[in-house]
Amino acid sequence: MIVSPTSPRLITEETKTIKFFLALFYIFFFAYDFFNYFIMPIYTKKGVIGLSNEGFGFWYHIAILGLLPIALYFFKKENPYIVKYIYLYSYTGIETINSLIIYFGSDKPYGSGNIVELLFVFFSPIFVNKKYFWTASICMVGKYAIIGSILQESNVLLPILTFFILSVIAYFLLTRFTSYINSLTSAHLELRQKEKLAVIGQMAAGLGHEIRNPLSSLKGFTQLQQERYPNTNEFYPIMIQEIDRINSIVNDLMYLGKPKEIKFVKANIEEIIAYTLSITQQQAESQGVTIETLMEGPLPPIDCDPQQLKQVFINLLKNAIESMPEGGKIKVDIKVLKGRKMSISIEDEGYGIAEENILNLGEPFFTTKKDGTGLGLMVSNQIILDHKGEIKIESSYGNGTRVKVTLPISQMNENNSTIIQKS
Repeated sequence: MIVSPTSPRLITEETKTIKFFLALFYIFFFAYDFFNYFIMPIYTKKGVIGLSNEGFGFWYHIAILGLLPIALYFFKKENPYIVKYIYLYSYTGIETINSLIIYFGSDKPYGSGNIVELLFVFFSPIFVNKKYFWTASICMVGKYAIIGSILQESNVLLPILTFFILSVIAYFLLTRFTSYINSLTSAHLELRQKEKLAVIGQMAAGLGHEIRNPLSSLKGFTQLQQERYPNTNEFYPIMIQEIDRINSIVNDLMYLGKPKEIKFVKANIEEIIAYTLSITQQQAESQGVTIETLMEGPLPPIDCDPQQLKQVFINLLKNAIESMPEGGKIKVDIKVLKGRKMSISIEDEGYGIAEENILNLGEPFFTTKKDGTGLGLMVSNQIILDHKGEIKIESSYGNGTRVKVTLPISQMNENNSTIIQKS
């Protein structure tokens, strides 16, 4: 599954990084000022030894130290992500105002700033956060640009150029870090996926046949009892329905655990969709769901295994119907994309799916349905991948779901017309 930013592990790593950043920040900040106000005057014999009374004076350093309790508060609240922004904005604001107070209306050439400013930009790749990188770069360059425009000073050009060069270097490092982390994450997720499939395969190989045989017997005896005593027990239909559901789960497990050879033939998508609608029509009508089909046709044939595609679209339509227990409309839109791919879109008006759950759809045993297993969508996704296609899911909670399946086609028929069907 996709790891959320609120994951304890990520919060712990971010906290460690922020603490390291704060340690360097205060070391650089106070070391630079100590050297500037206490060491340099001794060797240059210029200026007064000690902190300057200009600008905010002593309160300048008190204000910077005052940020530390705020950081500790957010650490305690397990929200370390905001700390780096607090320090960036606070330091930039305090330093800008302090410099303007000192130099505005003065004849002294501008010469402020702190070496810690380099840390904001050069340390940004460590956070692996492009938003923070751009914010830090803009803040540092913007600070000198504002001061230079107000004070009419040309001395700010060198710091601006310096930060521009550092930003280019930092961006290169950030890009490499991001690419490396994404590669590791993809490899890790792929390995986990293979491990899950291997476990499911072992389960299917060991239990699949053993489960299906007694299921067939149970269903047969239940149907026989229902025929003999049709008015004595209202639970027979429920028992048969639950047996079919168990059998469906076993079939999904068998598909994942046992590789199937796909026999590609040229087939018409209209026939596949028509068969799918005939299978799901009764369930749709019982729930007050209307299915509207829009086709741009005649459509070209596709190379596929018709039986497997029927299984996919039955799964997707059943999901759409089950998401609208109080009725609604499903739109099935079929069209050709640039003469190369077939697009089949299934859009419902159901409850929708929360954004944080969309990326996890298709994972084994992850489902948003109360009685679901997550295997149906996983099998569907695998079938479409085997057909060199793709499934995309767009949804927001409370606003319905749109599932788009794209498949390669055999050839393109240039004659297009529009056919609307309702069931």
